[in-house]
Order: sequence, then structure tokens, then C-alpha cells
Amino acid sequence: MKKRAVSLTFGLAAGGLTGCGSGSEDGAVEKVRLMVWSPTADQSKDNGEWLQTCCEAFADEHPEWDITFVYGIMDEASASSQVGQDPDASADVFLYSNDGIAWLTDSKAAAKFGGKYREEIEATNSPEILQSLMLGDDLYGVPYTTNTWYMFYDKSVFSEEDVKNLDTMLEKGVVSFPFTNSWYLPAFYVGNGCTLFGDGTDEEAGVDFTGQKAVDVTNYLIDLESNPNFRIDADGSGIAGLRDGSINAMFTGSWDANAIKEILGDNMGVTSLPTFTLNGEEVQMKAYAGSKAVGVNSHSKYMEQAVALAVYLGSAEVQRLHYELLNVIPCNTELLEDPEIASDQLVIAQNDTFNYTSILQPFVSQMNNCWTPVENLGKGIRNGSVTHDNAEEQTEAMNDAMNSDGIS
Repeated sequence: MKKRAVSLTFGLAAGGLTGCGSGSEDGAVEKVRLMVWSPTADQSKDNGEWLQTCCEAFADEHPEWDITFVYGIMDEASASSQVGQDPDASADVFLYSNDGIAWLTDSKAAAKFGGKYREEIEATNSPEILQSLMLGDDLYGVPYTTNTWYMFYDKSVFSEEDVKNLDTMLEKGVVSFPFTNSWYLPAFYVGNGCTLFGDGTDEEAGVDFTGQKAVDVTNYLIDLESNPNFRIDADGSGIAGLRDGSINAMFTGSWDANAIKEILGDNMGVTSLPTFTLNGEEVQMKAYAGSKAVGVNSHSKYMEQAVALAVYLGSAEVQRLHYELLNVIPCNTELLEDPEIASDQLVIAQNDTFNYTSILQPFVSQMNNCWTPVENLGKGIRNGSVTHDNAEEQTEAMNDAMNSDGIS
């Protein structure tokens, strides 16, 4: 996608937060210091300093508070563990990936959203994305985007019909996939009926990557890896292959959209996940999906202001700017009805994947045991140690390891 020209001065009052701070009765301005963490890209001058712009606009909306912002660099994947380990030394407000909720709640470091703030969040988000940020009945963040992956392809090589099925694609062009990445590889197993912790929340149910349903997938993957039109994507090889023409399709997310658009131009196609043909039947790949959210540190000295800022950073207008500057796909239901946003193929692909070709990534603590065994199986297929002759044995070993506390 090309970056749109946008104005950095915009009205952020929409969202119902005006007046959420009262100040003192004598009109004195309350001094507030808020530390805010986000990834580098959100604070970069090249990207319009999204975070600083929005925080300053928030401060303008609240003259009753004299706010000093302190910005820190922290990617969403690491934020929850950092806050959980030492909340007193961490940010008041932070952007995080929902799979880190267990870190935050186990350490009692995450504030729960309730009252009018929760009502506002619930009114502008789907039940599915809200569920990704809840434990029991408690809500622990303000969602600002779904988080999943899907398929980008060269429209000069594949038609819209071709990309519905992976095996059809392999007959016409070269496809790259992060085969040794355990965030991606389970898509084949989950598609064929394998499960993780029941509906994803029942830790006692364990992982079921066992039996013929799983062995059949392992055998399929062995054949896939040996297909001359298949490439394993690792360390940027997918993007490099698109650039030199040796690869015609790859699986990634919105974070690579600008780079792919620069390479493919008008030939960039993007869609939700294809099916694959297993034992003569079409099986739907299913990605892990989650969300990214704005969280609040329960140890914040300025809880009222921190919660108000978090809700503000997840509001419709702020999500719109995030989308315009950084291609962060909005999840606010009002924004998704905007004709320009609703017609964006990237938005369609991400939301179709979240809604139809994914499962909510479990965030129970036992999920930590699942990453290494899947990665090892992918590497074993790549290096030839996992074969058709030992596929059943190796699949069962993977399942046993995923259900064991011995691997983390």
C-alpha cells in the first residue's frame, strides 16, 4: 500500500472521553507524568511520529492536566513480559500483543477496564476481538488491530481462482512459507482437526496433535517441502524472492505490506488463507489470530489519566491515523464501515482471515510448551530426519512434547 498524505493535526475528541478528568474544584491544573511504550515505528519521524502526535492531541483535550509524556521503545511482543516482571519500573501505558495476557495477570500488573470505559470499548469492537483480551469476565486492554497472517501473491502469476488452493498454486508458480516458524506451521494441523486446549482456554484439555489426522498432515508437509515449486521462507528470503522473481507468493502480515507493494506494484494480490488438498479432500488452513491492544499498568500512579489515554489511543480517529501512517489495520467497527477502509484489499484479507480462516491463539500458560516441538518438526522435515517412514513416530513425539512441561 502506498502511504497516504495525512494531516497530523486532527480532531481526536470523538470517542466520548471529553470531560473524563475533573481537575480540582479551584481550577488548579494537576501535574501528571505518563510513561508510554510502543514499537520504534510508532515513534519514527518517517512515520509521522504517530504516538507523540496522538499523546499531544490527548493532552490538548485535557487542559485540566499538565501532562509530561516520557516515551520508551518496546515492541508489542515484549511489553507484557517486561511489565509483568517489574511493573514499578515499567510504563503506565503500553502497546502489547494479547498472547502476553498471562504474564500480566499472573503478576497482577494489568489494569482491568470497567465502567464507562469498558462500555465504550465494547460498543466499538466485535465480540471476537474482545474475547482475545479477556480472562474470565475481565477485560485487560483496548484493542487497536487484529494480529494474524495471510497470503500475498503476484497477480500476474496466479488468478483469484488459483489462490483458493495451495496445491493448485504450486502447479503454476513458486510459493514460499515460513515452514520452520511455529507461529505458522500449525495452520495445517489445526485445519485438519487438531486442537489446542479445547477451545483455546481449557488448559486441562491439553493439545491434541495426535492420531491419523495429525500424521496425515505430517506426511503432506513432507511432500510439500520436497515440491520443486516450494520454498522455505526464513530470514527475509520470501521478500528477497519476490524481489528477484524467484518466488511468486508468500505468507506474512500487514507489517510487510509496504515492502511487497513496492516490489509487485499493481500486481500485488492479498487474500486470506487457501485450502490444501489432503487425501483428495480440500482442507482449510487456519492461522493463529489474536489482537494488539493498549494496556495500562495497574501500578501506575496516575490511573485515571492512564486509563483515559489508553482508551483514547484505541479510539476510531487514532486508529485511522495509525492506518494512514503505518498500515496498522483498524478493528474499530465504525472505521470498518468507512468505504475507503472497507474496500482496501489488505483490510479485507486481514479481517477475512481473522473471521474465517483462523483460530484464536491460546494464551494459557501451557501454550509456552507448544512452540519448540512444532519448530523442531519443521526443521526435521527440512533436514530429512522426519520422513514418511517415521512420520507417525515423530508426530506423536511432537504431541507428547507439546503436552509436557519439559520443553518451554
